[in-house]
Amino acid sequence: MSTPIPESKPTARFQIPIVLNIVEFGLIIAWWLCVLWLVSQFETVGIWASLLVILGCWGKSIFFGTENLNQLYDASRSDLSHHRFLLLMAINMIQMILSFAFDFHLLYTIDKHSFLGVASEASFGVALFDFFYLSTLNFSFFGYSEILPQTVVAKIVNLTEIVLAFITVIFLLSDFVSLKESLRKA
Repeated sequence: MSTPIPESKPTARFQIPIVLNIVEFGLIIAWWLCVLWLVSQFETVGIWASLLVILGCWGKSIFFGTENLNQLYDASRSDLSHHRFLLLMAINMIQMILSFAFDFHLLYTIDKHSFLGVASEASFGVALFDFFYLSTLNFSFFGYSEILPQTVVAKIVNLTEIVLAFITVIFLLSDFVSLKESLRKA
């Protein structure tokens, strides 16, 4: 008499969405270039440009936060290993760092006095690198930078990045293993 083999639940295989991430990088760059072009079309730029940067920053932050939560949930339900999940989150973090670096650069383009520590005569490439540096330090909780936001708008964008980084690192990354464990028990 043969013993019946218990059926195993099929586990969904989670794949890192490579094409989607490439499209997202493209959209981040396109947003920056469009706002950069729009700002360059005016002799004097009013508060509307700064508000546009803030609204774009908040919209992207909501998108990134939602995407990270969805990916955390999908990865936890699937058979995704911890190191592959960390790779996925690293890609998302690079997108967020780049996005905020572009936002900082836009604010600097609108008002050269938005940040202390970036020379007002800095070349395009040097200023862009400085803001990538600032964004990376913000996201890594390093807590030190010689580049400091000086205007209310720059402080709002800076604070938004710090809060998003905190939520991403503390809640999402630390919860992956425990969430995966709890879903397996269910």
